Amino acid sequence: MSGLDALLDRVRACTQCAAHLPHGVRPVLRASRTARLLIIGQAPGARVHATGIPWNDPSGDRLRQWLALDRDAFYDGSRIAIVPMGFCYPGTAPKGGDYPPRPECAPRWHAEVMAALPAVELTLLVGSYAQAHYLGDRRKPTMTETVAAWREYGPRFIPLPHPSWRNTAWIKRNPWFEEDLVPALRERVHNQLG
Repeated sequence: MSGLDALLDRVRACTQCAAHLPHGVRPVLRASRTARLLIIGQAPGARVHATGIPWNDPSGDRLRQWLALDRDAFYDGSRIAIVPMGFCYPGTAPKGGDYPPRPECAPRWHAEVMAALPAVELTLLVGSYAQAHYLGDRRKPTMTETVAAWREYGPRFIPLPHPSWRNTAWIKRNPWFEEDLVPALRERVHNQLG
């Protein structure tokens, strides 16, 4: 068993947040030492929790559309790693939408997982939680400003909004996202994946 396989086994056996997860523990992530693209999102939703497949929901459909990748290419673990900020489904808030990723998860696991992904050259930071963690004080005051300044974070990072249907109005209010960033994103991702 490789070091990464052993690490992933440890992650998948983690119960650190069990008392805070109303639907139980089920860490969902994918990683390989050969992955060149890393996607860091928030945390699994209900459908992802049920299936164990990351981005296996309408948000994933939209993300794949932004990237111009079909499901086979997107789930090619030898080329794409998927590591959310929180590995388990945090549950749904009373007013709708999911709770934020558990705050214990990324500090506990991310540095070790990132160190085991030596081939990653491009990381997509999907949503404000990933941007806050990986850009730190380099990020702008708002998610919109951070995404609008995407060129400042290259070549290593590209910040993106979350592809949830809840952000449809944001996408309409910010036409530059689909007119400018998405075409550049597609080109960069396809060049990265070869």
